[in-house]
This record gives sequence, C-alpha cells and structure tokens, in this order.
Amino acid sequence: MELPRRQFLRFAAAAVVPMIPATLWAEPFPARPITIVVPIAAGGAVDTAARIIAEKLQEKLRQSVVVENRPGAGSLIGTNFVAKAAPDGYTLLLMEPGAVLAKWLNKAVPFDVTRDFSPIAMVATSPLVLFAHPSVGFNDVKELIAYGKANPGMLSVGTPGIGTPHHLAAAWLNTAAKIQITHVPYRGAGPALNDLLGGQIPLVWASPVAVLPFFEQGKVKALAVSTRRRDRMLPNVPTMAESGVPEFDTANWFGIAAPAKVRPEIIARVGQAAHEVTEIRDVQMRMSTLGLSIDFRDSDQFRELIINDHQKYGTIVREAGIHPG
Repeated sequence: MELPRRQFLRFAAAAVVPMIPATLWAEPFPARPITIVVPIAAGGAVDTAARIIAEKLQEKLRQSVVVENRPGAGSLIGTNFVAKAAPDGYTLLLMEPGAVLAKWLNKAVPFDVTRDFSPIAMVATSPLVLFAHPSVGFNDVKELIAYGKANPGMLSVGTPGIGTPHHLAAAWLNTAAKIQITHVPYRGAGPALNDLLGGQIPLVWASPVAVLPFFEQGKVKALAVSTRRRDRMLPNVPTMAESGVPEFDTANWFGIAAPAKVRPEIIARVGQAAHEVTEIRDVQMRMSTLGLSIDFRDSDQFRELIINDHQKYGTIVREAGIHPG
C-alpha cells in the first residue's frame, strides 16, 4: 500500500534530521554574557589589564564580557573554578603563571594545567628585573655572583610571594650560579619595594614599571632583566643570559583560556577577537603604562608555552629543593 504523498514527505524529513551535524543546532556564540575569571585580587596590573581586554572583547564579540575576581590559595581557587566550569565558552580564565606553577608548589592541585584547559590566546608579557639597593658592593650580576660565593648566606632577595615568577627567578639564580641568596616572600610587590628602598633588604625581583621612577632617581640599581631580550624601559640593562647565566628566561605573562573540550569554533572566535584587540593602538598604550608588552600567541602557540613553562618550572623547583606546601 502506498503512503499518501504528504505523509511520505513527513517521514522522509524525519529520517534526514539525525544526519544533520549536532553543531548546526548549537546556538550562535556568543548568545549571552561571557565571564572572564581573574584568579587574583582586584586592583593590580594584571587585573587592570584583564579589564582592558574584556572591554575591547565586548566590542568585538558584540556581547557583554564581565570580569570576576576569584582570588585565593595562590590563584588555585579561581583557576580550578574555570577548570570545572561548563565547556561552553561562557566562563573563561585569565591564565597567568600561577596556574603553571601550581602542581610544583602544592601537595594537592585539583586540576591539570596541561589537560584541563583549552588555551585560546596569550595576550601580553612583562619581564622581571633584579634590582639592588645602591649601597651594595656590586653593580652587575657577575659581581653579585662573585660576592655571593665569597659571602654565602649574607644576601637576601625580596619577592611578592611564594609561588610567583619572581620566586622562581630567585630560585633559578641560586641553582644556576651555585650561590645561596635567601628568599624573603612579601605580601605583594609594594612591601618588598619599600624594604628595598629603606635598605632592609639588598635585592628584589620586580616588574620594571613600578620601580622605574626610583631607578631614574638613583635610589635603586638595575642589575639584569629576566628575559632573553632586553626590556624597552631599561635598554641599557643586560639580560641574565648576557650576564653569565645562560638559558635564564622567565617572565610574567597572561592569556585567555577556557575549560577543556570547548568547541573549536568558539576557541577560534574568541582567539580572533583577542588578536584584533591586541592590534588596537589604545590597548597597546594602556598596556604599556602597566608595564606590559603585547605578545599575542594563538591557541597552539599558547598551549606550547604552557607545556614548556610547566616542565621548566618543575625542573627549577626540584633543583632548588623547594617542597610542595
């Protein structure tokens, strides 16, 4: 018995529906507000930079982009929140080196930075600089190393805290140069700088932008830059590698990441918008005033950086004898 034409067409259409890819049924992205979780407290340079990026992403994506601070446990709380979020692209992470360092500095970490995230784009970097009080008897890193070997245990260096890239830079210099400079962790960069200016500590690792006015006034000495390239703010200050510590290369960086398994087209959409944001002159200027340099890397390049830094920092921590807390 033949089916009526109208009934046949209805059955035929129903049979075709399962063949349509599921992604075609997904809502266009973004269809609702996006949240960028910043895993550190509000008010610092990285938090400010996140808000600059969010503001411009909002324009590019034509959707509200909200910054939400979730600080605590050395950035673990906010980072883990995003790792466990729905992989729909609406909860993103402002990822910074704390996420890469977490495994090596904590006994229990609820996420795997190399597997639980979809890197979208790296946005900016900032070098670290080793500054000294003018009263110290050395003017460069080679003289510092010689002094450290002749006077073991007599030097100390301040950082913004345990688990920061500054802390890793201090540990790396010790193991690479075979000296022992005591690490003094502070609750932020400001207190460390104050004690350097007051002569309570002879050395600090710091981002250059906050210290530059004091350097120009002769109140501190700049010994070396942590990255392979010299810093644009301090063009006459050599790198650590130029100063006799080969392979030394570390920096603050930040980028945008999503939970693992976010759809590739969402990664591409946000990544392209982030790329366009970094090319805006106003963004570049505002980042510069924060001491940050635009350094865009796409999803694959950002993933490679995360994996490489994860391995590199693990080696530094083990060689320095730092035990997870």
